[in-house]
Amino acid sequence: MSVFDKAIDLHPIGDGRFRGATVQEWANMVGPFGGITAAVLVRAIQLHPQCHGQPIALTVNYVAPIADGDFDVETRHVRTNRSNQHWIIEQSQGGEVKTTATAVFGVRRDTWADAEATPPAAPDPNGLEQAASPLTWFTNYDIRYVDGAAPAMDGTESASSTTTLWVRSNPPRPLDHAALTAVSDVFFPRVFLRRGQFIPAGTVTLAVYFHAGDEQITAAGDDFILGTARAHQFTRGYFDQSAHLWSRAGIPLVTSHQYVYFKG
Repeated sequence: MSVFDKAIDLHPIGDGRFRGATVQEWANMVGPFGGITAAVLVRAIQLHPQCHGQPIALTVNYVAPIADGDFDVETRHVRTNRSNQHWIIEQSQGGEVKTTATAVFGVRRDTWADAEATPPAAPDPNGLEQAASPLTWFTNYDIRYVDGAAPAMDGTESASSTTTLWVRSNPPRPLDHAALTAVSDVFFPRVFLRRGQFIPAGTVTLAVYFHAGDEQITAAGDDFILGTARAHQFTRGYFDQSAHLWSRAGIPLVTSHQYVYFKG
């Protein structure tokens, strides 16, 4: 079992509830990496006997830090329509809610399709240096920055909040919806880049929209995927940032949006 699969390993405890445990390898500055928490919630729905279809959208609200140890995930099926299925999810520890979420799963059908967002130009990842970070969870990814790398502790401010990078699991692991959920949160807070330093910041809410179905995700395999992220507005202690991820073949995989709290 990979470290990723260990982190999303859940055991049913009845009535749509599951129990899991934090994994030290996914630790962040406070609690687990937000992406792995989101992946756990997707996995809980996938394990529910009423689950129908594939992930379409997920919104996660980070209510309070998750402590090391066991946690419970409660999934509540709200409604199933002809095309989609709605869920409400809560993650708790010791009876205290730590994370809330809503999710939509759906049946994907062949229809007219087009992609207006296109991947940015980027050199082959094999010619780029693998990035390093003091954060524990970062070692679970092989990240190669194209531009907008994380600043040094005493770096200079940037006029742009945009980062473009290649990323894959370390060691390589085939992509699936849970892994795609986690990697959608791989971009550091954009305020770090603009201010040229690490300052207190944390995601308040994260929304993930899945463009790729099972076949396209399977085709991506365990190869690098290309991502880009940028912010839109910094104001009164909060900012938003958006990210896009494409397969090596240029297939849109996921779009994510998050609202982030910061100090300074």
